[in-house]
Amino acid sequence: MNSAPHLLTEDRAEYERILDDALRNAHDRPDLAAVGQRLNAEQLRTMALNAAALITTAAAAEYEHYVKVREELRTPRPAASVRNSVLAPAVGEADESGAGFAAVIAVLAPVLAGTAAVIFLLVGYILKMLSPTPSFADTLLTAGWFFGAVTAAGILVAAAGLLITALRNGATQVPAEEAAGEPDEVARAKEAWRHAVLERGLLPFLRAALADPSADPTSADPPRHVSHLPKIGYSGPDYSSPSEGSTAGQRPTFTSPDFTSPDFGGPEHQPE
Repeated sequence: MNSAPHLLTEDRAEYERILDDALRNAHDRPDLAAVGQRLNAEQLRTMALNAAALITTAAAAEYEHYVKVREELRTPRPAASVRNSVLAPAVGEADESGAGFAAVIAVLAPVLAGTAAVIFLLVGYILKMLSPTPSFADTLLTAGWFFGAVTAAGILVAAAGLLITALRNGATQVPAEEAAGEPDEVARAKEAWRHAVLERGLLPFLRAALADPSADPTSADPPRHVSHLPKIGYSGPDYSSPSEGSTAGQRPTFTSPDFTSPDFGGPEHQPE
């Protein structure tokens, strides 16, 4: 019995992409120039999908390596490294608590100072309209203009802080393409598997299907000319009838037991 490494569910889409690329570029290969004459691309695609387990057997070693590398990347890190990665942000948060408090003050100061400036200026100018003018009207106006200046200064400081933070985060940001891409080792293993599936599995299968006039597009069996790919399945035991001259198949014979009558003699032979 030969067993094929069945593709994982997440890799079947990649196998179909390899197949579609091979059929799309079939006319660039002289050995696949017959696509569309007896069998079209859709029929060949159906045949290759039905025989996916057989075709991918040709790249079993590369696929095993690819899956192993990918799983190692997905495996959680040891407890020590996880603990360090958890403790590091906590220490960073303790160091940045002062910076966070300063950021809150930088945001609230302009709001509070602006509110106070509006109140003092509004009350001061209302008192200035009265006759006689109260003596503390000028004091309220002075306080209002002071808080107005504090508001303007706070807005400038907050804007400068936002600009510095944006520049700092922009310098340490990882590009989206790099973050979304696969690691080099996984990418190399994947490319090696793709190449092996194409060169040792799909292309020989397609060539054999085009050369075999009896190939059935709806059948899962490989074409007759694909002799170097292992066939998946079981072979039944060899049952043969016994030969005529052998005695193993003959019916046994039985003989009846030999019963004889007891020997009766004269009176002198009395039973004991």
